[in-house]
Amino acid sequence: MEILREPQNTVHRVSDVTNYIKRMFQREPALAHLSVRGELSNFKCYASGHCYFTLKDANSCIKGVMFRSRAQYLRFRPENGMQVVVTGNISVYERDGVYQLYADRMMPEGAGDLALAFEQLKAKLAAEGLFDASHKKPLPKFPKRIGIVTSISGAVLRDIYHVSKRRWPSVQLVLKPVLVQGEEAAGQIAEAIAFFNEKYPVDVLIVGRGGGSMEDLWAFNEEPVVRAIYASQIPVISAVGHETDFTLADFASDQRAATPSQAAELAVPDRQDYLRYVGSLKARLQQEMQRALTEKRLRLDACLRSTAMKNPQLLLADRAQRLDQLRTRLDSLTKNQLQDRKHQLAIVLQKLDLLNPVHILRQGYGIVEKQGAAVSSIKEIKAGDLLDITLKDGRCRARVEEKR
Repeated sequence: MEILREPQNTVHRVSDVTNYIKRMFQREPALAHLSVRGELSNFKCYASGHCYFTLKDANSCIKGVMFRSRAQYLRFRPENGMQVVVTGNISVYERDGVYQLYADRMMPEGAGDLALAFEQLKAKLAAEGLFDASHKKPLPKFPKRIGIVTSISGAVLRDIYHVSKRRWPSVQLVLKPVLVQGEEAAGQIAEAIAFFNEKYPVDVLIVGRGGGSMEDLWAFNEEPVVRAIYASQIPVISAVGHETDFTLADFASDQRAATPSQAAELAVPDRQDYLRYVGSLKARLQQEMQRALTEKRLRLDACLRSTAMKNPQLLLADRAQRLDQLRTRLDSLTKNQLQDRKHQLAIVLQKLDLLNPVHILRQGYGIVEKQGAAVSSIKEIKAGDLLDITLKDGRCRARVEEKR
């Protein structure tokens, strides 16, 4: 229905009018692919992936929507107050009867979307501790097996192979080929790192690619890759781009290499360096042995020239004289101690002799015993008891007739 061709007194439905206006917008070429600059406000992204926002300047504002099919390609996180340039088409949302901007693309004003996304994700992951130095693992000194995550084509693999084999010929290299550029690259890189950790353990991992633009290297700025490097139990060397290129993978890895060749140098020792080191140790050992032998020879010569070696009897004479002196002192001390002991023994024997009851018996006294026990009181006996009496020259038995 063409509304403008209807008679003026015709009454139209709201939906007809809104639909007509929508088709007017759609027929206007200037509104089909339009770029609008403004400040973001009321930005909200729902679980469905659809994003709704308002774009405003000092004088007016326009509502906008970016559906999931387009929003999934945003490389930065839109925030309120951010100056952006939104490209899309103007159309009418029939349910509310309002026109709005249907966005196909959103770019931050000034810095590019990749640079902004890089800084935003870097700040987020740094706050979580993914770049902390305390989490870095040391590289093994003598790795036997090195895992490589890179493209099967290109100079990166060739450089790593030649440098590592030249430096340490016995090392084994294991390649897990992945895409290093494009939408699927980040997922493949993260899966390859997990593969080595879970199914094919190696001593160290080299993850990288050759140089390129920021867009070419972007897979190594993706969150899945950074988190996979952080979660790796195997030490990871990042070798992305050239010396001036930095990616978030570099910050999360245990060691950053400016180039793939340097990554190989960091991963394996230089055999020639160790051969030279062993040679220097051998030379030092020989010098030390020669010095020790010279010192021992000089000490031996000095001993051979000494008086003791020329006339050893002198050493024995001194010691023999000293032994005689000690023997004399020992004999003297032994005699003195023996005399002291004899004197002390005589005193003790004299005291014991004084306590001997035989002396009392010789003076006419006797010892009275009852059943083997000495009687010392009249109370201990009674009439009729048998008593044993010991005199100086014998013993006798008596019976008690009377007790007084």
